[in-house]
This record gives sequence, structure tokens and C-alpha cells, in this order.
Amino acid sequence: MRADAQRNAEKLRSAAAELFHERGLQVSLKEIARRAGVSHGTLYNLFGTREALIDEVVNGLAAARLDEAAEQALARDDAWDGFVYYVERLCELQATDPAIGDVVAGRYPGAARLMTLCERSRATAEGIVERAQRSGDLRADFTGEDLLFILGTNAILSRAAADAAPDAWRRGLAFVLDGLRAKAAHPLPTGPLTSQQLYEVMGNLTGTP
Repeated sequence: MRADAQRNAEKLRSAAAELFHERGLQVSLKEIARRAGVSHGTLYNLFGTREALIDEVVNGLAAARLDEAAEQALARDDAWDGFVYYVERLCELQATDPAIGDVVAGRYPGAARLMTLCERSRATAEGIVERAQRSGDLRADFTGEDLLFILGTNAILSRAAADAAPDAWRRGLAFVLDGLRAKAAHPLPTGPLTSQQLYEVMGNLTGTP
């Protein structure tokens, strides 16, 4: 790659990182190009697609934050405390970083590296759930799909409340977590989502076909 192309690519990475974290991964590519001070065509010539740019810019940062949340959760001796920490931390990231919110929701399945990260993160989350269930603290009928459903709901509400009540998500999540304790469990009115149902729900939520 020529030196000028390298400079333009770095400008685009920097601009994309700023705008993704300000507004989420759906931000206009034209706006990214404008902030970088290059043409729209230059962006396409260097990266080709939005998904390629996302993989280039977001994957590393998202991996670091999601891996840190999981490591901190698993480092706690008390399995319930670890589960609560993990859910609260992911919800906090959704509330404060729109890009991470989109990552957790799996919004751009065409970003191959990012989807690999999502699958790895989901497997880790299921391990944290199972650990809390083995300890007897988390209700036994809670599933990984239930966790993603909660996170999807939090993503919508926290973004809608960002200006008016930026910490409102904490109150709602506290009610949810209390209801997930094994000692609070009552029979549920319906069964858990299947993986296919969850896929369809998240697609509707994020506008991804």
C-alpha cells in the first residue's frame, strides 16, 4: 500500500472508531469519510464494505472489553457475584458505548471476525451462567438465550434513556437480577426461546435480515 493510502486508511480507522463509539455501528459511511477528510470513494477503495471496516476497527476493542468482563466475573470466588458482575458490566457497556451494544446484539453478521468474537463471548457467557446454576444461586431454568434477550432489551431502553435518565437501566436490571435468584423462582408461563427464535428476535431488534 502506498504511503498516502496508508495515511488515508489510518485517518478512516480513527474517524470510524470515534463515530462508532459515539453513535453505534450504523453511522453513515459518508460521515466517517467526512470526519477523516477523505472522499467516500476512498473509503470504499480501501475497505470495500461497512463490515470490513467494522472488523478492522471494532473487533480488537470489543474483544478486549468483553474478555475483561468475563475474566473479572470468573475471578470472583462467589459464582452469583460473578454472574451479577458480568451482566451488570455488559449492560453498562451497552449504556455507555453504542458500538459495544451493537456488538453484543450481533448487529452485523457479515462482519466475520466480529461474529467469531460474538460466538466465543456467547460460549463464555453460558459458562458463567452454568457456574452460577451449579452453585445453586441462579435459577436452573435460565438459559443463554434468556441472557441475550435481557441484553437486547437493555440495549433498547438504555439508548432511549441516555439523555433523560442515563442510569435508569441500573434500576431495571436490579429488579431482573433479583428475579433470577433461585430462591425467588416460580414456574414460568412459557418455555425459553430456541436458538432460531432468538436469531429472529435479534434480527428484528437490530434491523438485520
